[in-house]
Amino acid sequence: MVTGLTDAELVPRIASGADCEAESEFVRRMAPRIRLYGLRHLRDEHAAEDLMQQVLITILLALRAGRLREPDKLASFVLGTCRMTVLDLRRGAIRKERLLDLYREDLRASVQPATPHLDQEQLARCVRKLKERERSVVVMTFYDDRDGAEVARSLGLSEANVRVIRHRAVHQLRQCMGAPL
Repeated sequence: MVTGLTDAELVPRIASGADCEAESEFVRRMAPRIRLYGLRHLRDEHAAEDLMQQVLITILLALRAGRLREPDKLASFVLGTCRMTVLDLRRGAIRKERLLDLYREDLRASVQPATPHLDQEQLARCVRKLKERERSVVVMTFYDDRDGAEVARSLGLSEANVRVIRHRAVHQLRQCMGAPL
Protein backbone atom coordinates (compact mmCIF):
# COMPACT_ATOMS: atom_id res chain seq x y z
CA MET A 1 0.00 0.00 0.00
CA VAL A 2 1.52 3.27 -1.11
CA THR A 3 -1.02 5.81 0.15
CA GLY A 4 0.83 6.19 3.47
CA LEU A 5 4.21 6.87 1.88
CA THR A 6 5.77 10.30 1.71
CA ASP A 7 6.73 11.90 -1.59
CA ALA A 8 10.39 11.11 -0.84
CA GLU A 9 9.51 7.43 -0.41
CA LEU A 10 7.53 7.34 -3.66
CA VAL A 11 10.41 8.60 -5.80
CA PRO A 12 12.71 5.54 -5.51
CA ARG A 13 9.77 3.20 -6.05
CA ILE A 14 8.88 5.04 -9.27
CA ALA A 15 12.55 5.07 -10.30
CA SER A 16 12.64 1.28 -10.02
CA GLY A 17 10.20 1.21 -12.96
CA ALA A 18 8.26 -1.74 -11.61
CA ASP A 19 5.88 -0.05 -9.16
CA CYS A 20 2.74 1.04 -10.98
CA GLU A 21 1.00 1.68 -7.66
CA ALA A 22 3.61 4.29 -6.76
CA GLU A 23 3.11 6.01 -10.10
CA SER A 24 -0.66 5.97 -9.65
CA GLU A 25 -0.33 7.44 -6.17
CA PHE A 26 2.00 10.14 -7.51
CA VAL A 27 -0.54 11.05 -10.22
CA ARG A 28 -3.40 11.02 -7.68
CA ARG A 29 -1.48 13.44 -5.43
CA MET A 30 -0.01 15.78 -8.01
CA ALA A 31 -2.62 15.99 -10.79
CA PRO A 32 -4.99 18.32 -8.88
CA ARG A 33 -2.10 20.60 -7.91
CA ILE A 34 -0.82 20.81 -11.46
CA ARG A 35 -4.32 21.44 -12.79
CA LEU A 36 -4.84 24.24 -10.27
CA TYR A 37 -1.53 25.79 -11.31
CA GLY A 38 -2.67 25.62 -14.92
CA LEU A 39 -6.01 27.25 -14.14
CA ARG A 40 -4.31 30.09 -12.29
CA HIS A 41 -1.68 30.77 -14.91
CA LEU A 42 -3.37 29.80 -18.16
CA ARG A 43 -6.96 30.74 -17.23
CA ASP A 44 -8.41 28.06 -19.45
CA GLU A 45 -9.88 24.72 -18.43
CA HIS A 46 -8.64 22.82 -21.49
CA ALA A 47 -5.18 24.34 -21.34
CA ALA A 48 -4.96 23.40 -17.66
CA GLU A 49 -5.89 19.80 -18.49
CA ASP A 50 -3.27 19.72 -21.26
CA LEU A 51 -0.67 21.18 -18.91
CA MET A 52 -1.51 18.58 -16.29
CA GLN A 53 -0.99 15.72 -18.73
CA GLN A 54 2.18 17.16 -20.20
CA VAL A 55 3.76 17.84 -16.80
CA LEU A 56 2.79 14.45 -15.39
CA ILE A 57 4.35 12.66 -18.36
CA THR A 58 7.49 14.79 -18.17
CA ILE A 59 7.92 14.19 -14.45
CA LEU A 60 7.18 10.47 -14.59
CA LEU A 61 9.77 10.05 -17.34
CA ALA A 62 12.29 12.03 -15.28
CA LEU A 63 11.56 9.99 -12.15
CA ARG A 64 11.84 6.68 -14.03
CA ALA A 65 15.20 7.85 -15.36
CA GLY A 66 16.32 8.74 -11.82
CA ARG A 67 16.91 12.42 -12.61
CA LEU A 68 15.53 13.76 -9.31
CA ARG A 69 18.58 14.02 -7.04
CA GLU A 70 16.70 15.05 -3.91
CA PRO A 71 13.54 12.95 -3.54
CA ASP A 72 12.26 15.07 -0.64
CA LYS A 73 11.95 18.01 -3.05
CA LEU A 74 9.42 16.33 -5.35
CA ALA A 75 6.80 19.06 -4.87
CA SER A 76 9.34 21.74 -5.81
CA PHE A 77 10.35 19.71 -8.86
CA VAL A 78 6.70 19.50 -9.92
CA LEU A 79 6.21 23.24 -9.44
CA GLY A 80 9.37 24.04 -11.39
CA THR A 81 8.30 21.76 -14.22
CA CYS A 82 4.89 23.46 -14.29
CA ARG A 83 6.53 26.88 -14.42
CA MET A 84 8.91 25.91 -17.24
CA THR A 85 6.15 24.24 -19.25
CA VAL A 86 3.90 27.31 -18.99
CA LEU A 87 6.81 29.54 -20.06
CA ASP A 88 7.44 27.28 -23.06
CA LEU A 89 3.75 27.43 -23.99
CA ARG A 90 3.74 31.22 -23.77
CA ARG A 91 6.94 31.53 -25.81
CA GLY A 92 5.45 29.27 -28.45
CA ALA A 93 2.26 31.35 -28.56
CA ILE A 94 4.29 34.56 -28.92
CA ARG A 95 6.37 33.02 -31.73
CA LYS A 96 3.21 31.88 -33.46
CA GLU A 97 1.66 35.35 -33.24
CA ARG A 98 4.81 36.97 -34.60
CA LEU A 99 4.91 34.56 -37.51
CA LEU A 100 1.23 35.12 -38.22
CA ASP A 101 1.75 38.88 -38.17
CA LEU A 102 4.76 38.55 -40.45
CA TYR A 103 3.11 36.24 -42.98
CA ARG A 104 -0.58 37.13 -42.59
CA GLU A 105 -0.86 38.74 -46.03
CA ASP A 106 0.94 35.84 -47.72
CA LEU A 107 -1.42 33.40 -46.03
CA ARG A 108 -4.47 35.34 -47.14
CA ALA A 109 -3.21 35.44 -50.71
CA SER A 110 -2.58 31.71 -50.78
CA VAL A 111 -6.02 30.72 -49.50
CA GLN A 112 -7.85 28.94 -52.26
CA PRO A 113 -11.33 30.11 -53.16
CA ALA A 114 -14.27 28.00 -52.04
CA THR A 115 -15.09 24.91 -54.03
CA PRO A 116 -16.55 25.80 -57.39
CA HIS A 117 -20.28 25.67 -57.85
CA LEU A 118 -21.46 22.27 -59.01
CA ASP A 119 -23.69 22.10 -62.02
CA GLN A 120 -26.59 20.15 -60.51
CA GLU A 121 -28.10 19.25 -63.87
CA GLN A 122 -24.77 17.93 -65.18
CA LEU A 123 -24.33 15.88 -62.00
CA ALA A 124 -27.83 14.41 -62.37
CA ARG A 125 -27.06 13.45 -65.99
CA CYS A 126 -23.80 11.82 -64.89
CA VAL A 127 -25.51 9.86 -62.12
CA ARG A 128 -28.16 8.65 -64.59
CA LYS A 129 -25.37 7.36 -66.88
CA LEU A 130 -24.11 5.02 -64.15
CA LYS A 131 -25.16 1.39 -64.14
CA GLU A 132 -28.04 0.63 -61.77
CA ARG A 133 -25.88 -1.07 -59.13
CA GLU A 134 -23.32 1.76 -59.16
CA ARG A 135 -26.08 4.35 -58.99
CA SER A 136 -27.67 2.53 -56.03
CA VAL A 137 -24.37 2.44 -54.15
CA VAL A 138 -23.70 6.13 -54.80
CA VAL A 139 -27.20 7.23 -53.83
CA MET A 140 -27.28 5.10 -50.68
CA THR A 141 -23.82 6.29 -49.63
CA PHE A 142 -23.97 10.00 -50.38
CA TYR A 143 -27.68 10.84 -50.42
CA ASP A 144 -29.03 8.45 -47.78
CA ASP A 145 -25.78 8.78 -45.76
CA ARG A 146 -25.41 5.05 -45.15
CA ASP A 147 -22.13 3.38 -44.31
CA GLY A 148 -20.63 0.56 -46.36
CA ALA A 149 -22.02 -2.21 -44.13
CA GLU A 150 -25.60 -0.93 -44.47
CA VAL A 151 -25.29 -0.57 -48.24
CA ALA A 152 -23.83 -4.08 -48.48
CA ARG A 153 -26.69 -5.58 -46.47
CA SER A 154 -29.32 -3.72 -48.50
CA LEU A 155 -27.89 -4.81 -51.83
CA GLY A 156 -26.73 -8.29 -50.81
CA LEU A 157 -23.07 -7.52 -51.49
CA SER A 158 -19.89 -7.71 -49.45
CA GLU A 159 -18.50 -4.52 -47.93
CA ALA A 160 -15.36 -4.88 -50.03
CA ASN A 161 -17.47 -5.11 -53.17
CA VAL A 162 -19.39 -1.97 -52.15
CA ARG A 163 -16.11 -0.08 -51.68
CA VAL A 164 -14.87 -1.12 -55.14
CA ILE A 165 -18.18 -0.21 -56.81
CA ARG A 166 -18.28 3.16 -55.01
CA HIS A 167 -14.66 3.92 -55.93
CA ARG A 168 -15.26 3.17 -59.60
CA ALA A 169 -18.54 5.08 -59.66
CA VAL A 170 -16.96 8.18 -58.13
CA HIS A 171 -14.15 7.94 -60.67
CA GLN A 172 -16.72 7.81 -63.50
CA LEU A 173 -18.60 10.77 -62.01
CA ARG A 174 -15.42 12.82 -61.86
CA GLN A 175 -14.65 12.03 -65.48
CA CYS A 176 -18.18 12.90 -66.53
CA MET A 177 -18.09 16.19 -64.60
CA GLY A 178 -14.69 17.08 -66.09
CA ALA A 179 -13.00 17.20 -62.67
CA PRO A 180 -9.27 16.52 -62.38
CA LEU A 181 -8.49 12.92 -61.39
